[in-house]
Amino acid sequence: MSNKQNLNVAAIVVMFLLFFMIAFVTNFAGSMGVIVKNQFGASNAMAQLGTLANFIAYACMGIPAGIILKRKGYKFTSLLAVTIGFVGVGVQWVSGYAESFGVYVLGAFIAGFSMCLLNIVVNPMLNTLGGGGNRGNQLIQFGGSCNSIGGTLAPIILGYLIGGQMDTASVSDAAPAMIAAMAIFAVAFLVVAFSNIPEPHIETPEQRAAAAAKKDAHSPLSFRHFVLGAIAIFFYVGVEVGVPNTANLYMSGLESVGPAVAGTLVGFYWLSMMCGRLLGGAIGGKVSSRVMLATVSSLAIAMLLCVMFFPESWTIAFSGKAVPISMILMVLCGLMTSVMWGAIFNLSAEGLGKYTPAASGIFMALVCGGGILPFFQNLLADHTNFLISYLVPVAGLAYILFYALVGSKNVNKDIPTE
Repeated sequence: MSNKQNLNVAAIVVMFLLFFMIAFVTNFAGSMGVIVKNQFGASNAMAQLGTLANFIAYACMGIPAGIILKRKGYKFTSLLAVTIGFVGVGVQWVSGYAESFGVYVLGAFIAGFSMCLLNIVVNPMLNTLGGGGNRGNQLIQFGGSCNSIGGTLAPIILGYLIGGQMDTASVSDAAPAMIAAMAIFAVAFLVVAFSNIPEPHIETPEQRAAAAAKKDAHSPLSFRHFVLGAIAIFFYVGVEVGVPNTANLYMSGLESVGPAVAGTLVGFYWLSMMCGRLLGGAIGGKVSSRVMLATVSSLAIAMLLCVMFFPESWTIAFSGKAVPISMILMVLCGLMTSVMWGAIFNLSAEGLGKYTPAASGIFMALVCGGGILPFFQNLLADHTNFLISYLVPVAGLAYILFYALVGSKNVNKDIPTE
């Protein structure tokens, strides 16, 4: 194996580790809604405020993160991200002892900056290491599997720490998981610091000077398929987060289920995403991203309609509890959402060339949908009920289907990208 191949393998492993961290910390914030609802007396919508703060950070940091990546490179951006992540989780840990909802939200907001920076590194990096196209999509899908492992562990661990009763849950219960998250960041810092990471898009001082002297007539926003794809990501992340977060609140409040079982089932949602991403990675080199995205978005719409309209009295025994069958479909919906991120990113970034780093920043800004859509979904739940609130992710999936069928075609191939 050549030195270049060894370098690529090492870089891919590091990117997979960072993918794990993104989901663990993000899903931890989402699962904290059960605790926040009890300890601070929050409504369903306000219980999602930590998630909202986490994802609003993407809107604030997305474009600056793209500039940082372009000027400082992948390694510097990764180290900055894990440092900020350590601080963010630490602030959330302190909030439990300070008995302050505001401090908790601040910690979630800080952690969101870290997640944005990490996302802006791992996706274009894996796409670049794979050479773009189907191979780039394949690597992103495998990286997404590591992401799903982190996403699976977070709600299961938190549900176990809370136990069987929602009305006694407090932030201090989650302290062991927060300490573990801080340890993950510390280890990741050391791994990244001692790893050789290629810098294919870093901007040299000469390029910066040339760019300042001559303003480019185009930008990523000049590409229609990218603009529509960034909007698709807004809806996708909202769907991905809103489906399990709302289910967690719904099941935790059912006497027949409770937080421990609810957390486990939500963990299974993320586990099913891991299985779907492994499958997507296996077939990603043979099936186009467009076909993959159209198929899974259609099936996800069908599943969520069943979640909405299946009677609550239809139950199945799980871990000694009577769980609504609709929640099993919620878990299986993870199979459908699993490959959407990679497919949308692959379709949106295709043909951008030199505009890829800047595009990644805009792309990450739109990830704020992961906080905005769940907030409005649970606001709808406050005024109707949890099941009817799934109209919000169904609408998001309808747009994603439109993007797969119509909006993902590159109609701006005349723009120079070298």
